[in-house]
Amino acid sequence: MSEASVSPGEAFAKYFSVDLASTPEARAHVFGIRYRVYCEEFGYEDRRAFPDGQERDKYDAVSLHCLITHRTSATPAGCVRLVPTAAPGLELLPLEEHCANSLDRALLDSFSLDRSTMCEISRLAVDGRFRRRAGESMSRFGASKAIDISQQEERSFSLISVAAFLAATALTDLSGRHNVLAMMEPFLPRMLERSGIHFHRVGADVDYHGLRAPYLGRTYQDGLATMRPELKQMYQAIHARIRSQFQGAAGGVS
Repeated sequence: MSEASVSPGEAFAKYFSVDLASTPEARAHVFGIRYRVYCEEFGYEDRRAFPDGQERDKYDAVSLHCLITHRTSATPAGCVRLVPTAAPGLELLPLEEHCANSLDRALLDSFSLDRSTMCEISRLAVDGRFRRRAGESMSRFGASKAIDISQQEERSFSLISVAAFLAATALTDLSGRHNVLAMMEPFLPRMLERSGIHFHRVGADVDYHGLRAPYLGRTYQDGLATMRPELKQMYQAIHARIRSQFQGAAGGVS
């Protein structure tokens, strides 16, 4: 098969795996990526609070996590998590706790959502070793010269953040949490819109890990029903891989 005939999803799968982080070792890789990105690189969190180099918060124990790994080097490359509503002692989602003043409650309530079907997608990050092309060093999404790779392989690096988002979307389907809240930087909803994925702004801008605003997306009518075909193919492959791991894992999100 020629390079030109390979779909973006097939090219990405050749170089990266996308997995449910269901073991302590896998979650340690997730927290390590977050420490390097959120603490060391961007200073969003105080590194002194995490002397073990693992950025964590109280929501992680009840969350579902995905890890993206570079196959040939076994290097952790990206991560994302799904935080469910109504976890014991954690009734508020992170954005409801930290960004309550930015939420337009009346607008959010107008969607008449069953809270048991809601979740938050957060802590989506790409390790800096995969974000080192010119002009991309100060974004949490991008590509790299920091490891030994081919040009063809490097082209797939820009899909790491896309794959993380698709993995999170798969988790919303598998866990029944199909009404999704997220704090997004200004460019992200526009980028997703071009891919056929729609989010509804449900609040005002706030300075939280940079300038962000709260958005609501619904997995089926705003995502899967309108997703571009080439992205849908990539999503289906990621969903199939995570589904087998999700079904084999004890528990899940209740």
